[in-house]
Amino acid sequence: MKTLIVNKSRALKEQKFTLPGYYNWQKFKAIQSLIEQQAGVKICYLDGVIELMTLGEEHEKIKSMIAILLGIYFWQKDIEFIPVGSATRESAEEEVSFEPDESYYIGEKKEHPDLAIEVNITSGSVKKLEKYRRFQIQEVWIWQDNKFSLYSLQDNQYTQIFQSKLLPNLNFKLLEDCVLMPSQLEATKIFSNSVH
Repeated sequence: MKTLIVNKSRALKEQKFTLPGYYNWQKFKAIQSLIEQQAGVKICYLDGVIELMTLGEEHEKIKSMIAILLGIYFWQKDIEFIPVGSATRESAEEEVSFEPDESYYIGEKKEHPDLAIEVNITSGSVKKLEKYRRFQIQEVWIWQDNKFSLYSLQDNQYTQIFQSKLLPNLNFKLLEDCVLMPSQLEATKIFSNSVH
């Protein structure tokens, strides 16, 4: 496994590594127990493939800002929600283990969250939707290239949509603009004042 050396004058950028070879569930769990001891590293497992990702400041800033703004939206719209962040979702039977960047139950707690959000800074693809399909998560929002792509689970497959079915009144252009603002204080004020 590669060791990441951080130049103290620069923030670590997001990096992804796919371990070569096939790993059964037991081998994955052994590697996962080692990785969990490393701060700032996420591990994902799907059908025998293990992917590691380091989390840079830009990733964490965007993820946190999305969570803050969505919290404002839920509160101002009087929508009951349960934020469960990056809680691990895994199933040996389904051969999958991963951590969304943010996830939410909307309304009440169910078997799995209704909404999951992925933040891709350097790379990513819609292939990661397969992980969510196995848990029947109704919507997945992927942040990439400074905008959201939304996917809704329909007939056991994800279809790209252009407005959330879970939050049909959410203005995504405003949300994207506010996530990208240099001042988080100004962004939260503008977003809060625009949500009615």
